[in-house]
Amino acid sequence: MSAMIYLASQSPRRAQLLEQLGVKFQLLVADDAEDAESLEAVMNNEAPSKYVQRVTGLKLDAALLRMKTRGLKAAPVLCSDTTVALGRKIYGKPESERDAVRMLSELQGRTHRVLTAVALQSGKKRLQALCVSQVTFAPMTPQQINAYVASGEPMGKAGAYAIQGKAAAYISRISGSHSGIMGLPMHETAQLLRQLKIL
Repeated sequence: MSAMIYLASQSPRRAQLLEQLGVKFQLLVADDAEDAESLEAVMNNEAPSKYVQRVTGLKLDAALLRMKTRGLKAAPVLCSDTTVALGRKIYGKPESERDAVRMLSELQGRTHRVLTAVALQSGKKRLQALCVSQVTFAPMTPQQINAYVASGEPMGKAGAYAIQGKAAAYISRISGSHSGIMGLPMHETAQLLRQLKIL
């Protein structure tokens, strides 16, 4: 069994999923001085798959610098980012309740993609994987969308919903990785960890 790794994510879901794999880890998260959100800016005409992999790489670079500047013991660093896409349109985290209503109004009754990129670095070696799943929302009325947004759950979530929360009541079909939709695809993550003999 493995040495310890760092998980560069504030997501409690990613921590739970990594625990499920039985990997020992410590959180390596940004402090207030870091502008972590600016890393998520979308470039013009950027394809969702390129976007999510680029952002994951930037987050990993920031985490490696954090490990160094904090004088922490060197260990592999795992990073992940999730985005929601309808065609080439990228849905990040909603900026407001109104923005969340807009996103859900566009996603309801349709099938969209959830893309999660994972990156793992140990020393100079960087490994990456991309997991793409399909999620179908049943039609939702404006009242249902407003009630869901009022619950507060969509805030801080790509695409303004959490599959492991109340939104599950409106998801009629998924194809792909449930853990990937939650934010850390178990199969792909395990493959990367095995390549570095961590799992």
